[in-house]
Amino acid sequence: MKKNSLISSPEKSKVITINILFITTLMIIFLGIFFSIFSLINNIHFKVLSSSISGAIFGILVLYLGIRYYLSVTKLREELYESSAKFSWRNFKRK
Repeated sequence: MKKNSLISSPEKSKVITINILFITTLMIIFLGIFFSIFSLINNIHFKVLSSSISGAIFGILVLYLGIRYYLSVTKLREELYESSAKFSWRNFKRK
């Protein structure tokens, strides 16, 4: 007797892809937090246009971009899990 999978093969690829994107997003967020803390502890500064800027600022910027990316992936997941979602080249044309 075969077990029927609740998720069909195209759905499995969507799940795997979304999980990879979430893992990447969490790594970006973690690296932003890590670099901010590391920069504060080790007093790291960068020279930008003759100004000295703390490395923690860059870590916070990476953290912000990671959070934005996380929200974008969440929105993408909702769109992909709709039953009417399918690939089309028309999605890539300029409007």
